[in-house]
Amino acid sequence: MEEYHRMAEAGVFAPDDRVELLDGEVLELAPIDSRHSGCVNRLTHLFVNRFGDRAVVAVQSPIEVDDWSEPQPDLVLLRLRADFYSEHHGLPPETLLVVEVANTSLRFDLGRKSPFYLARGIPEVWVVDVVRQLVHVLTAAGARVLARGGSLSPQAFPDEVIQVTDILG
Repeated sequence: MEEYHRMAEAGVFAPDDRVELLDGEVLELAPIDSRHSGCVNRLTHLFVNRFGDRAVVAVQSPIEVDDWSEPQPDLVLLRLRADFYSEHHGLPPETLLVVEVANTSLRFDLGRKSPFYLARGIPEVWVVDVVRQLVHVLTAAGARVLARGGSLSPQAFPDEVIQVTDILG
């Protein structure tokens, strides 16, 4: 990961490049369209209102998953810390929930990133499919897919019920 950061500091990546490190591989992220950003904005608003006093809501910020990986999920709920993660990015034991919003990246988010997160101890991953209007919920115990009319709660906050419609708009 140090080499990845040195590359960024040396200007290997342009300031507007969207990249992340996954299993030692620098991956280019797809451009963000309005459906994607609208969903991230909606989730941010929802999560800050629901969990802002109980968790740090990190938006498109990196997490340090292991020595070879620093992905940038669309949204992360992290355990509260007084420094708001200014000393280091969130680590798997501090990560309560990862959310990826997908329009062109659904296959990658479900096939590679979600299993990657779960295998490294992140307890829950949501993949929001803005094209098919579905929310995939993945945990170590299994996976389920929710459509409009459904509801879900983060494992870390089972008292908070969220309607799929609140996520998809």
